[in-house]
Amino acid sequence: MDSDVDMAGADDGSVMELDDMKKRLKEMEDEAAALREMQAKVEKEMGAVQDPAAAAASQANKEEVDSRSVFVGNVDYSCTPEEVQQHFQSCGTVNRVTIRTNKFGQPKGYAYVEFLEPEAVQEALLLNESELHGRQLKVSAKRTNIPGMKQFRPRRSNPYMGFRSRSAFAPTFFYPPYGYGKVPRFRMPMRYSPYY
Repeated sequence: MDSDVDMAGADDGSVMELDDMKKRLKEMEDEAAALREMQAKVEKEMGAVQDPAAAAASQANKEEVDSRSVFVGNVDYSCTPEEVQQHFQSCGTVNRVTIRTNKFGQPKGYAYVEFLEPEAVQEALLLNESELHGRQLKVSAKRTNIPGMKQFRPRRSNPYMGFRSRSAFAPTFFYPPYGYGKVPRFRMPMRYSPYY
């Protein structure tokens, strides 16, 4: 008889525990639904950006802006956008000056100058090799970057994989340095490396 009472108490505890689990499951499902909704909204916004017609229009817009812009190299690190604007003011109305910086905010030594009129670009090209802050500027027309089109760079030989010649005969046997079937993974360098 005592065992029946204990079983009833145990059933009551397990029912509460089961209700607790159901409540937690319901909360997790609600959270998952909210996350799916947020994901769908983000994908919809990203899809709007990735729309081919919009992408073509933005590419055409970039080309139009680039046709009114010049690249200015060898810009002094202490130079401000206002000083670059003053230097190119004689060519035409300057819309924007962009001095590129690295992730620490230090100038990279080059700038882009965007004009309101495309004719000003030809005038700005005449300022090539002019001086600003005691440095000779390199001025050239800005090129349009085409996404997905990289300049061809030949593959460098891998020093860890041994010498592979293009001869008719193959080497008799080659011991891989990392063991059989293991190939080292190499990443392209993230930062500028002057020795490659």
